[in-house]
Amino acid sequence: MWIKAGSRFENDEDKGLAHFLEHMLFKGTEKRSSLEIARSLESVGGNLNAFTSKDLTCFYAEALGEHLERALDVLSDILLHSMFDATEMEKERRVIMDEMQSTLDIPEDLVQEKLSEKLFANSPLGLPILGTYQSVREITREKLLEFHKKRYVAGNCVIAAAGALQHQRLIKLVQKYFKLPAEEADFPLQTPQSYGSGLFRIEDSINQAHICVGFPALSFQDERRYALLALNTLLGGGMSSRLFQNIREKFGVAYSIYSFLDFYYDTGLLGVYLGTDMENYQRAIKLVEEEFEKVRNLSLSYEELEDAKAQLRGGLILSLEHSVRRMTRLAKSEIYLGEYPELDEVIRKIENITLRDVAELANSILNPNRAMW
Repeated sequence: MWIKAGSRFENDEDKGLAHFLEHMLFKGTEKRSSLEIARSLESVGGNLNAFTSKDLTCFYAEALGEHLERALDVLSDILLHSMFDATEMEKERRVIMDEMQSTLDIPEDLVQEKLSEKLFANSPLGLPILGTYQSVREITREKLLEFHKKRYVAGNCVIAAAGALQHQRLIKLVQKYFKLPAEEADFPLQTPQSYGSGLFRIEDSINQAHICVGFPALSFQDERRYALLALNTLLGGGMSSRLFQNIREKFGVAYSIYSFLDFYYDTGLLGVYLGTDMENYQRAIKLVEEEFEKVRNLSLSYEELEDAKAQLRGGLILSLEHSVRRMTRLAKSEIYLGEYPELDEVIRKIENITLRDVAELANSILNPNRAMW
């Protein structure tokens, strides 16, 4: 079950509300305790999980095909019949604050969170998914119930499934268990009108320097996203990528380096992370900037692009061996595109990527004046 209710649909006072709600839906329903929810699928070898992102919240179950009905029963129960017990809420409030602290203890995670916060500083996209200590302290049961009532409605939800199941049986079971309110949800997106740029530093007493740079990029709906995937692969999508070979392997100034993409409804983020020691901090930044400049100046070869396209094709096909990834691809295609592109169509679009496509994106996105460090 995918709900269009991520952290970007919060306001500044309610930061962390969507994530808090995700936690609370596992804390007991009218007919199941939190322990019974946990055992419901684990007792038959399955599992139940959830996550909150900027755009979406997802609750999902994995189980053998013979336990499909049980999985749907449990999922619908937590989504539609949770009790929001006040005592459990106070326990979970402490758990979430511990989760925030764990992020502070992992500099790689912290620097990427700060990058998003600074790049999207003038938009709800910049809000931290977990919220802040103050905002989580102030979340009330009434706020959770209101958020749930407004967003967990039929017009705002998508149910996706993949694996050992029959479509018509799935439809009947969904109709049986998911009695969602019929309302349509109308939550206009606050598209970023501007982006942050420049340098932001966190001084801390740790041995390494953790560096992120990011640029505003493309939305999930932009047809150029396939060329952007190729650009990301060329830059830092593996051990053969330019950043890895030219910074880690050639000069040895970063023990970890990669690039990454985030696609949202209306915008996106292309980022690079690297970890190095303080002695190599400035040199590492200079080398990354040089790689950006090389790509902008069309120093891409046909062989590099073909390797990147082959990597994308292979990764896509291999991902189809995992039912959760199949389910995720189905859901995101429905949510963001309103359609489900066939595998052959996606592969054709990957194969049609040209050097010009990648170079144009590199010049457009890897603009030093738009970089947030």
